[in-house]
Amino acid sequence: MSKQGETGEAITILLVEDDAPTCWRLHDALVKAGYEVRSAGTLGEARSAFGMAAPRVLLTDLRLPDGHGIELIRETRQRFPDSEIMVISALGDEESVISAITVGATGYLLKDAFPTDIATTVRDLVAGHSPISASIARFIVRRTQSSAEPSPGPLLNTAKLTPREIDILWGIAKGFSYAEIASHLGLSRQTVPGHIKNIYRKLEVHTRSEAVFEAVQQGLIKL
Repeated sequence: MSKQGETGEAITILLVEDDAPTCWRLHDALVKAGYEVRSAGTLGEARSAFGMAAPRVLLTDLRLPDGHGIELIRETRQRFPDSEIMVISALGDEESVISAITVGATGYLLKDAFPTDIATTVRDLVAGHSPISASIARFIVRRTQSSAEPSPGPLLNTAKLTPREIDILWGIAKGFSYAEIASHLGLSRQTVPGHIKNIYRKLEVHTRSEAVFEAVQQGLIKL
């Protein structure tokens, strides 16, 4: 039986990994967990897979035989804005991490710290969490702290976020799922995605990571 999302539709995954043993292992684990999985080993194969159907989840390596996974992340975010995107890579350098998050990745896992239960990780991703390896999370926090300057006076909410939207941003920053945010704030689960779309539009961002980074930069929330 296929794994289903909250809408009742099967959760489809496009797995892009050029190392055959790794690809087989992940593909097998995800299929056994009930997900519908298509695999690709190159950018070209991944782009061809896009012609079949939009993936609910993209799991991609960055170093591919015919290009860089950053290109694929950017294209996926532009073509399928509702897809979840998670990097699975051995690359943990500053340029790779920031580039992936900036163009649309919502999770980033290093292969040397890969979770044993990839199916659970995908479930968390779809539920609204942003799975990130511990070393990557610490790097992002350090970068945010070093670049965030204290406000010299009252905060200027230039994006004109409502108090409710700022509360939801805080929940996103803490890694809460949409259901958890709704429960904490006494909202209907169905209204949270609408608030988040408004937040993205006002902050001119496309992912949870970008929204949190921009909100911290503007002093709207504190981590």
